[in-house]
Amino acid sequence: MANIGFISLGCAKNQVDCERMMYRVQEAGHTVKADILGSDVVVINTCGFIDSAKAEAIDYILQTAALKAEGQVGKILVTGCLAQRYQEEILKEMPEVDGILGTGSYTEIVPAIEKLLAQESISDFGSIDAPEQETGRIVTTPEHYAYIKIAEGCDNRCSYCIIPYLRGRFRSRQLDDVLYEARMLAASGVKELIVVAQDTSRYGTDLPGHKRLLPELLRQLCKIEELKWIRVHYVYPDEIDDELMDVMAQEPKIVKYLDIPIQHCNSKILKLMNRRGDGEFLRSLFAKLRSRIPGLVIRTSIITGLPGEGEEEFEELCQFLRELRLERVGAFAFSPEEGTPAAQMEYPDAEVAQKRAEIVEMIQSGIMDDYNASMLGKTMEILVDGYDEEMEQFFGRTYADSPEIDGKVWIASEEPLQEGQFVVVKIDGCVDGDLSGYVWEEEA
Repeated sequence: MANIGFISLGCAKNQVDCERMMYRVQEAGHTVKADILGSDVVVINTCGFIDSAKAEAIDYILQTAALKAEGQVGKILVTGCLAQRYQEEILKEMPEVDGILGTGSYTEIVPAIEKLLAQESISDFGSIDAPEQETGRIVTTPEHYAYIKIAEGCDNRCSYCIIPYLRGRFRSRQLDDVLYEARMLAASGVKELIVVAQDTSRYGTDLPGHKRLLPELLRQLCKIEELKWIRVHYVYPDEIDDELMDVMAQEPKIVKYLDIPIQHCNSKILKLMNRRGDGEFLRSLFAKLRSRIPGLVIRTSIITGLPGEGEEEFEELCQFLRELRLERVGAFAFSPEEGTPAAQMEYPDAEVAQKRAEIVEMIQSGIMDDYNASMLGKTMEILVDGYDEEMEQFFGRTYADSPEIDGKVWIASEEPLQEGQFVVVKIDGCVDGDLSGYVWEEEA
């Protein structure tokens, strides 16, 4: 049996795919290594969403190729979105790569590896519209939190987005399969479950009955005793209904946090992007959400430099952000992706788009400073994530902070804390945009 190393890049959904591949490899009798050095095969699970992600993936491939040239690793197998997107170019321009698997073929990871070990080449691209196959996972997040992917693909067809071409049509997993996996994760020690998909709000609409099942899924997840926090990402604004709001408001285990990607607020730009709604719709939606769900923290993503964005449209966006004061905002410069309709449209140059993204970040920095200031003196429940040797402090997150993308809370404690432990912290300061405080009381 062989030693297999894995590198996973990109989003949490891609990470789940990689965890499933690792499980299949281990189930087949191979050893999944924590470090790629000494691996007979290195699997690089790539992202190919925007230029920066593509550049990162290529860098990792080249770094691994250098290790291969030194004899420190064996074969290189590239999987994921970059492999799906550039099927011919990767093998042609990177001779160090020994094989590629498309996004529709990651379930064939074991046969692919065994072919490489037998000195055969592999280039496999199955249907990107095939139903999801249920399998186990080797969870790579810390023990106390995990992602659960409830669907694959996307039917929204936003004009700037390449995802439907790489991941296929929207396919929901069966409710019972999702709940079974959630129970297994909870039994293994997971306290926070993060629900993800390209579009979680449409979960179930492709299944018999064509009903939105996200509210029902959340109700059922809340019945799993070991879970304490349930977090929802990637909810599209036009799919948020009263039932989802009621579930979020009524279920204490669902953290009052929603990731709602809006991308822009200008009506003309949204129409060009094949997005539904406009600025007034978004204002009304956010006002309704905040009135129905007290304490709600909203995260969104903004793209600057989209086709149709002139100075007037950008100023409208800035004013929208100043007015709405959303607690969490990620700003990205428009990346024209070949093969998408938006790439054929007229848009601001890259320098202008990047400068505008920086302006949005400055606006949001001030909003975040005000939000953090409003937390001073409050006691908040914190999920402990670990201990920082350099800072000599424990750190964790509030309900308002999703792992990896939001901030943290630095915790002063006279007693050692454990990863996955919930404590009540009195917030008394702010360190480089992160909150800080001291243990007020430990929870059982």
